[in-house]
Amino acid sequence: MPERPPATIGIDASRAGTTHLTGTERYSRRVIEGILALHEPERLRLYVNGDRPLALDDGARACQRLIPFPRLWTHLRLSAELARHPVNALFVPAHVVPPIHPRATVVTVHDLGYLHEPGAHTPSARRYLDWSTRWSARAARLLIAISRATRDDLIRYYGVPDGKIRVVPHGVDERFGPMDPAAAAAVAPLGVRPPYILFVGTLQPRKNLARLIRAFDRLAGERPELTLVLAGRRGWLAEQIDAALARSPHRDRILLLGHAPDDALPSLYAGASALALPSLSEGFGLPVLEAMACGTPALVSDRGALPEVGGEAALVVDPLDEEAIARGLARLLEPTERARRSETGRQWAATFTWARTAEHSLEVIREAMSMGGQPS
Repeated sequence: MPERPPATIGIDASRAGTTHLTGTERYSRRVIEGILALHEPERLRLYVNGDRPLALDDGARACQRLIPFPRLWTHLRLSAELARHPVNALFVPAHVVPPIHPRATVVTVHDLGYLHEPGAHTPSARRYLDWSTRWSARAARLLIAISRATRDDLIRYYGVPDGKIRVVPHGVDERFGPMDPAAAAAVAPLGVRPPYILFVGTLQPRKNLARLIRAFDRLAGERPELTLVLAGRRGWLAEQIDAALARSPHRDRILLLGHAPDDALPSLYAGASALALPSLSEGFGLPVLEAMACGTPALVSDRGALPEVGGEAALVVDPLDEEAIARGLARLLEPTERARRSETGRQWAATFTWARTAEHSLEVIREAMSMGGQPS
């Protein structure tokens, strides 16, 4: 009897080729690269919304299907592709499940922050996020949640059975690690010089930046050398952040860096005195682990996945208490406390690898196929 050919796994790679990688796009890129690096027998078919292939070391196991389409790419173009050329399984790492899909479909759900902080999203964004998450949770055979917090939200708000969800956390790039002061000074051309408190992420309301700015104002008077660096693109509903900046008596010591170049991030983290991520909601919080890997201690909020991701190494505060944020940052600036949390953080961050994320994600896809998923 002839051997059965290897299964073909389709992967939505539409978010993996973005020029400026945010957390979701970075996850998509790294998990795809990690699955390719496993050199397992399955064939991989990557769907790209564009006319140029992704720069990936994919060997002979993967082919890239370039299917550019201006609007409704997932609902129309990807669906049509899957109808014409079925696959054994589909993995959607950072988007929504297309209407036409194999029964063995796995989707990653990153967060349900729009339910926790509805005011941090536009009404249209809330409606789309609610619809797309609800649809994906129903259509997929299995769901990957990037944290226990996201898993719990799926169960609580959408009634997803616990047995349908697998928790697979993010990894940390190997390029993030301690470096000597001279190497960390590589961010000086960006206008960043120690000592500084660092925030990395999109500038939007759920990141709680208005309170972080006011907490910095409390510290700044006693520490005239300290600056606050906000690294990230401007997001939606950022007017309250603008107002906090305008009212700050230390506005000249708050640097809006914009999107930091990817190759500057390790130096940016390593040169910081502390990372501050007092978000009102996070499905994961990758900057926390990236900073810890570089030896920089992190302050996080007690909400969402942040306490889970930061573990015992992070300093956890109430994000609604500006005084608590200020006290926490002051504590992390103390040499003894900083050294202790720096070492603990490096050890903790080392347990999160993209290789492990990719391996566990492939296991979930295989599990979906073993449950009877065949091309539809």
